[in-house]
Amino acid sequence: MSTDFQSGREALGVRLRELRTEAGLQGKDLAERLGWQRSKVSRLELGKQTATAEDLDAWAQTLGVPDEADDLKSRLRGLESQARSWRRQLSTGHRGVQERYVAEYRRTSTVRGYEATVIPGLFQTPDYARHLLLHNAELMQSPRDTEDAVRARMKRQEVLYEADKAFRVLIWEGALHALVCPHETMAGQLDRLVGLIGLNTVALGIVPFGVQLKLSPKHGFWIFDEERVIVETINTEFTLESAEDVALYGRVWDRLDEGAVYGPQAHRLIGRARASLDLA
Repeated sequence: MSTDFQSGREALGVRLRELRTEAGLQGKDLAERLGWQRSKVSRLELGKQTATAEDLDAWAQTLGVPDEADDLKSRLRGLESQARSWRRQLSTGHRGVQERYVAEYRRTSTVRGYEATVIPGLFQTPDYARHLLLHNAELMQSPRDTEDAVRARMKRQEVLYEADKAFRVLIWEGALHALVCPHETMAGQLDRLVGLIGLNTVALGIVPFGVQLKLSPKHGFWIFDEERVIVETINTEFTLESAEDVALYGRVWDRLDEGAVYGPQAHRLIGRARASLDLA
């Protein structure tokens, strides 16, 4: 269990205890009113047990402060934001992570994504993906199941052709020029991007160099069904599910989108990156 998770659980417990003491009740009295074991009240207040949303509703109602329930549940949602260490996730290789993403995309209808440094996995060619996965396995010192992972990543792309899906994806222009693979592989990858422009399920926007922005390009992130956000850092993958976090990342995406270009203009920017490979 992560330190952040435990600290958050303890903070929630402190708030629960505050509400109980403000109501003038002993722990045993509250337990009796709730029909719980006394030990449950103690574990929740000490941060040794994770409350459920139903527990928090019952706590607030029983103490006569139902208006506190929303705040308590907001704290719980923040607590439930998952932080997954890449070292742990990749301990048996990349395939499992890729297969999890296949399932994630299959259960999602609408996606808004942004990448600043790399072509998104959803749009990668097998060769481009292979180079990235090999680099990452070397960096993380994880088992190399590269070919299985590439196949799983390609399987994820099947959702692009499902009529009931919608993918609105922004890419910072710099990602079109980041040579994380040989020139010929990058050329094929840029050609693949061009082929996605006009696909019914995909709205591909490029945020150009030199465009006036309301914020800096930031790190990559993905918003699934306006319900959860996935953010990847070098060592950790975060899943954020609080309404506040989802709204924040939605605003960031909107501001980046204001500077993005689509269609023929996006095609020209990709073509410019492609031409630079021929000149190198």
